[in-house]
Amino acid sequence: MDYSIKQVSEKTNLKAHVLRYYEREGLLPFVKRSESGIRHYSEDDLEWLGLICCLKNTGMSIKQIKDFVKLSMEGEVTLKQRCDMLQEHKKNVEEKLEEMQKHLLKVSHKIEYFTSQYQKYSAATSSKS
Repeated sequence: MDYSIKQVSEKTNLKAHVLRYYEREGLLPFVKRSESGIRHYSEDDLEWLGLICCLKNTGMSIKQIKDFVKLSMEGEVTLKQRCDMLQEHKKNVEEKLEEMQKHLLKVSHKIEYFTSQYQKYSAATSSKS
């Protein structure tokens, strides 16, 4: 089944200009076009788009994603390089998650602290009434 840019935009919650940008940047090199230039996205294109969004949303740069796509276009001879890239990216994501967990713990502690301070304040002000 083929999808129009509007359908892909609706399915992915990505604006049409973002899809066009990804295509211009070489992230979606397989998108077919009609003779009049209308894009026709396939299921495979949607799969690629899912991976692109996943990588981008987890901090991979457009340039790195572009490099990954280029390697993919070269076929099976680049499987090891692609695995290495994804392993490195996974390591970076795990480090960021660990860092975020530390920040979340600090925020949680501050919520507990300010909640207890507020309760003391609230109790003190209501007993004066």
